[in-house]
Amino acid sequence: MDAPPRATPSSKSDAAEQAARRACEDHGLLQRFTAGEADALEAIVAGHGAALFNFILRSVRDRARAEDLTQEVWLRMVRGAERFEGRANLTTWMYTIARNLCIDESRRMAHRRHASLDAPPVTRDGSPYDGARVDRVAGHTPDAEQIVVARDAASRVAAAVEALPPEQREVLLLRHLEAMPFAQIAALTGVPLNTVKSRMRYALERLADALAEPARAAREAATGDAATADRRVGEPVE
Repeated sequence: MDAPPRATPSSKSDAAEQAARRACEDHGLLQRFTAGEADALEAIVAGHGAALFNFILRSVRDRARAEDLTQEVWLRMVRGAERFEGRANLTTWMYTIARNLCIDESRRMAHRRHASLDAPPVTRDGSPYDGARVDRVAGHTPDAEQIVVARDAASRVAAAVEALPPEQREVLLLRHLEAMPFAQIAALTGVPLNTVKSRMRYALERLADALAEPARAAREAATGDAATADRRVGEPVE
């Protein structure tokens, strides 16, 4: 599998600017929320709700329960707004609550963990993601083959993420769903920064191996079929 292209200085700068802009927006939202402004929670849900739900869903692996726990996060934030002392930023506070709820849920359900592993995620704006979406250009509609390929790719990615060790999956989801900085993930999970980076690296390596496996199997099968055909060509005709 080809190595992903390295980020250029300009792309790193753009990402840093976007992260800084979002952190500033979140800080303003948090101040409004803790001050009791009613529409602040709506803005938080609109900006972070889908990513938070996906994070919880990938932990508890049950859509209905994930919906309940997501609502519980919002409820606990409302209840704790007056006591919030500002020692954490918005996403750290929000995901600390979510992570603790997921840990409690995992302990409670440990003896009967048979929930579905293939619940589809949702997009950042909250709309359902059915695995059939592919990038579109103007005037282009995906054909049946593209839809099948997109669904297959989405299914393989979801399965590969589910197969990750929990601590690696957690870092991967926080990094990619919320674009959370490694330092913030370290503070949230309570592990050293280098450990967080190692978990991310191992997660990406496992994903690359898992996603490359079908291609390797197909190549090996094709090679085997070709060898068999060559042998048959050389056999004498009776």
